[in-house]
Amino acid sequence: MAVIETAEKMLPAGLRPIGGRTLRMLAAVLTEGGEKAAAQRMALTAFSIRILSAALAFVSQIVLARLMGEYEYGIFVFVWVLVVVFGDLSCLGFHTAIIRFLPQYKAAGAFEEIRGLTGTARIFALLSGTAMLAAGMLGLRLFGDMIEPYYLVPIFLGLFAMPMIALGDILEGTSRANHWPVMALGPVYIIRPILIIGCMLIAIATGAEHTAVTAMQAALVATFVTALGQYSATLYRLRRHYDDGPRKVDFLAWLSVAFPIFLIEGVSFLLTNSDVVVVGIFLEPHDVAIYFAAAKTMALVHFINFSVKAAAGPRFSSIIAQGDHAQLANAAADAARWTFWPALGVGLAVLAAGHLLLSLFGGAFTSGYLVMAILLAGILAKSLVGPAETLLMMAGKQNLCVALYAGALAANIGLNLALIPHYGIEGTAIATASAMAVEAVLLHIAVRRTLGIVLFAFASPAAATPEMRVR
Repeated sequence: MAVIETAEKMLPAGLRPIGGRTLRMLAAVLTEGGEKAAAQRMALTAFSIRILSAALAFVSQIVLARLMGEYEYGIFVFVWVLVVVFGDLSCLGFHTAIIRFLPQYKAAGAFEEIRGLTGTARIFALLSGTAMLAAGMLGLRLFGDMIEPYYLVPIFLGLFAMPMIALGDILEGTSRANHWPVMALGPVYIIRPILIIGCMLIAIATGAEHTAVTAMQAALVATFVTALGQYSATLYRLRRHYDDGPRKVDFLAWLSVAFPIFLIEGVSFLLTNSDVVVVGIFLEPHDVAIYFAAAKTMALVHFINFSVKAAAGPRFSSIIAQGDHAQLANAAADAARWTFWPALGVGLAVLAAGHLLLSLFGGAFTSGYLVMAILLAGILAKSLVGPAETLLMMAGKQNLCVALYAGALAANIGLNLALIPHYGIEGTAIATASAMAVEAVLLHIAVRRTLGIVLFAFASPAAATPEMRVR
């Protein structure tokens, strides 16, 4: 209280009322107990990490673009997006299923189930990631002549990162379920980008060429080092919290929840990254580079939604386990507001500095400014409903989410195919923003009809029905 009062006195007189309220609100978030305060602390921590990680990712992409040039940079980002997408998909939803089950097991004191769940998920990720690696190698063998020659070697190298990317996703989900945001987000979003740049600079300093192949080799080394270090740290912390002991494995029950989540998140992840993939398939690496730079710059806004989702998932799961519909409606409304208003502020700031930020990649990249403006409209439309998909998944509405995302993905791909030939990368941006708006509308309707909650950043948190309908 003394610190807050001192800080209030240091503020200009006109800012003291609002500044004081903000400081007291922040103090309450940092010190209070309860699920809401814990979720807010996790969101704040995740938000801070994502700010740092967004800055690191942005700087790393600028460095890579400057080191390789537009053409080689376009090759690298197209292949790396493919590797990350399919590495994430290879988890088959287990990384989110952990967030669904672990808080419930922890509340019930079911430590045997926790040990079984986390251990089984790690093994499954390594096996499924290896299976994805083998399938990719087989695909290169059978269809390699249909792929542009400049993509072949980077794809071959990237396939070896699949098991480690899958393992990293499982470890991130484990840490998120335990409210360990630094351990969840730090390795992939802070350590790995730093290692990629470090390995790339070392390789070039020792005589390697400034090509996408060198960049993919650097990314492969960084992925292995990050995943193995995260594995050791997570395992150590799990043993401290839950001790060693017997494990109870209910694989079929976990898979029955994980697989629908995989369908949901798989379609959602494809929806998020399909623009870069489609541009890479139909346009030249030069266009891929410009579009990716614009999308990566505007992705500085995306971390808002990611941060809120990281905190909201465990909170939703705990409230649903208690069966408190009013509290769930309040939590959902909070999450929507926490998503939209920061996204609006950050988005406008990024757009205002858009030309300057794009010029850091190189002179040719400023042609992507219009792409940034179009993408921001779609991001804001999606942020109006916050982490609605997380709410539906935690409430057991996985199948509905699959249908919604499939519709949005179909709209995205169809619009891309129709617009790219006529409008190039601007057509891709229009298709992506339109798909985000369609996704937001479908999610709003689904939450309202299935859970009786009006989920909208400007809506009242009051629920429309007295009972929570969760199956």
